[in-house]
Amino acid sequence: MYSPSMPLPASEIVKFRTETPRDLEASLLQLLHEHHYSSFRLRDQAERAKNEAIKNAGRVADLLVDAVNGGVQESFVNEKRIELEIRALAATVTRFIKQTDQWLAASHSINTAVKEIGDFENWMKTMEFDCRSINAAIRNIHQE
Repeated sequence: MYSPSMPLPASEIVKFRTETPRDLEASLLQLLHEHHYSSFRLRDQAERAKNEAIKNAGRVADLLVDAVNGGVQESFVNEKRIELEIRALAATVTRFIKQTDQWLAASHSINTAVKEIGDFENWMKTMEFDCRSINAAIRNIHQE
């Protein structure tokens, strides 16, 4: 083919001059046909490349979504586990609060009983002292 940067060789110039208009028309038609064929091939290659790029982009997007969803799903499962643990701990704390209240009530009852025993012991000492005083007074009266 002729390129504007390179001059035609002499043999080509002779061919060009000796060609008939029919040969020229056939050459032009062949050039046009080759141009359409190469344009069609380029368009087809571009379309295939575009479809391949779209398919690859879809795969990448799916992989990214799977990667992100995997982390989200794991976080969701962990959140559910934590919520179950929180409920279990709340139930345990409630049970311990009730048990502590029972222990406090029992210790308060014991303290009250000990105080009453202490009061009774004090009353008994007072009574013993009074009885001894009365006994001593009766002995003094009896000896006189």
